Amino acid sequence: MPASPRLVSLVEQATRHHQAGRLDEAVAAYRQAAGLDPSHPGIQNNLGVALRQQGRLEEAVACYQRVIALSPQDAGAHGNLGNALRQMGQMDAAEAAFRQALRLHPASPTAHNALGDALREQGRVEEAIRHHRQALALQPRDGVTYNLLGLAQQHQGQLEEAVASYRQALALSPGLAGAHSNLGTALQVIGQPEEAVESLRKALELQPNHPDFLSNLGSAQTECGRLAEAMACFRQAIALRPDHAVAHLHLGMALLGRGDFPKGWTEYEWRWRCAQTPRDFPQPRWRGEHAAGRRLLLHAEQGLGDTLQFCRYAELAAERGLRVVMEVQPSLRRLLQGLPGTEAVLARGEPLPEFDLHCPLLSLPLAFGTLPHTIPQRVPYLRAEAAEVLLWRQRLEARGKKGPRIGIAWAGSPKLARDRLRSIDPALLVPLLNMPGLHFINLQKGGTPAPAEAPLTDLMPEVQDFAETAALMASLDLIISVDTAVAHLAGALGKPVWMLDRFAPDWRWLEGRADSPWYPTMRIYRQPAPRQWGPVLEAVQRDLRRFYQSDVN
Repeated sequence: MPASPRLVSLVEQATRHHQAGRLDEAVAAYRQAAGLDPSHPGIQNNLGVALRQQGRLEEAVACYQRVIALSPQDAGAHGNLGNALRQMGQMDAAEAAFRQALRLHPASPTAHNALGDALREQGRVEEAIRHHRQALALQPRDGVTYNLLGLAQQHQGQLEEAVASYRQALALSPGLAGAHSNLGTALQVIGQPEEAVESLRKALELQPNHPDFLSNLGSAQTECGRLAEAMACFRQAIALRPDHAVAHLHLGMALLGRGDFPKGWTEYEWRWRCAQTPRDFPQPRWRGEHAAGRRLLLHAEQGLGDTLQFCRYAELAAERGLRVVMEVQPSLRRLLQGLPGTEAVLARGEPLPEFDLHCPLLSLPLAFGTLPHTIPQRVPYLRAEAAEVLLWRQRLEARGKKGPRIGIAWAGSPKLARDRLRSIDPALLVPLLNMPGLHFINLQKGGTPAPAEAPLTDLMPEVQDFAETAALMASLDLIISVDTAVAHLAGALGKPVWMLDRFAPDWRWLEGRADSPWYPTMRIYRQPAPRQWGPVLEAVQRDLRRFYQSDVN
């Protein structure tokens, strides 16, 4: 039976509204049309699309499910259902819908891409890459597919491959703003911040006032050392989307890097709205109040270096009358036993005692209202066991090498996206390690080993935890390290430590400083430009000659 003139008129009206972006009017017209012909799958599908664009996801899902009930073989409806379910966070159901779409239309690049992107979000990146490559086999000159492939490769840590995919996406589709932005974020991670800024500006030219692009540009500006410009980008992103958690967090880190602690610590709390998930405790969060006699659980939340840096606040909490229990990473437990102010130190995974309040370690500076000049600076606040120090000193003496003992570490955890910016290729250290009259001791655990020709005493295979690392360090005259847990441990022990830092420092080291208010015994050697380790190592060699001239000569 042909459609009635009224139905045709309503569908045309709804389509015009939809194409013009007048979603309220489009939805109203689609609903009227659906009332005239409830069994028309096309009307239900278009209504679902408009509802999804409005963010009314449950209603959109209901529309797609009606389409599927009317036309079970409609691959597009299954794909649309998957997209709506994915937005709702129902990833298992979304995956099932995408797989059904692919079963109905195996030669659909769109279905392969949708399934691949959903798999990437679930961390199944190898499967995702496989589906994007199948999409490219079906449609080789599709910029969108190359962009999705790049996202999966970047998630997998295949950064150079991701950059190549983004560039191919843009060669095929120069107006693909998302690919410009994704290229910028990848370039930033591999240490090309100026090129990243250029790509992100192109993305914003194509889509001005895009909050995510502005936030990404701010991050790239941070890597260029331009914190003022970065903060302007973050603030603009927040003005456009007040709940933009990543922009808030990065603004907080930029503020902290410039020494604006009151605003910075507050913005830094937005980390809990990003990928990082807070611990779920029924007990209330402690915010710095006096609570005499109540038990406070302080718990590690980020890396080993963060725990070593902020465990110092346990003593301050105890001074406010709290009974402090600390939960830390297992490799730190023995070292932190006896930390001033603590009643007990437990390894993560051990049963917790009863407690009244809790606080994540990196929220303690906010709780105490820490300012640059009120950072608790007393060192050492960690100590190695005297018997273990003696044992490690004897092991070093058994090696028979003379001269000042200098510990060295050149790499952090490769799991961190920015690790390649802070870690040094150990081959670059060979001239330093060959300086006469100095005895270099390895403090690097894992990572790329030093070249065989480097004269480096390596006792790390015998080191079981950070308590033993601390005892080894206590037997040394100086520690040289990149920005990793080794540098934090040396500072917490009150040992002289020279930190080799990237051009754009992490927020905790502050902008434009060669010292650290967190560690009085630290000296910072910073790159003059991104990825330029040569001048840093030359300065270290020069200062080693100056400080140990009598030993070297």
